[in-house]
Amino acid sequence: MAMYESDHTKWMREWLAQHPQELEEQRRGRALWWDKPVQSPDAQRCTAAAHVPQKAYYYDVN
Repeated sequence: MAMYESDHTKWMREWLAQHPQELEEQRRGRALWWDKPVQSPDAQRCTAAAHVPQKAYYYDVN
C-alpha cells in the first residue's frame, strides 16, 4: 500500500527540483532566525544573574 502524498507536497518537490537555489535560501533563512550561536559561559552567568523569578499567579498585582 502506497503512502499518501498531498498535491501540495508533490508540487513543492517538483518546484524545488526546478529551483535548486531555493534550498540554499532556505538554509540562510533558518540560520538567520533559528540557528543561534552558543553563548559564552560569561554571557550565560550574566543572563542567569539577571533572571527575575515569576510570581505564582502572573496577573496578581499585589
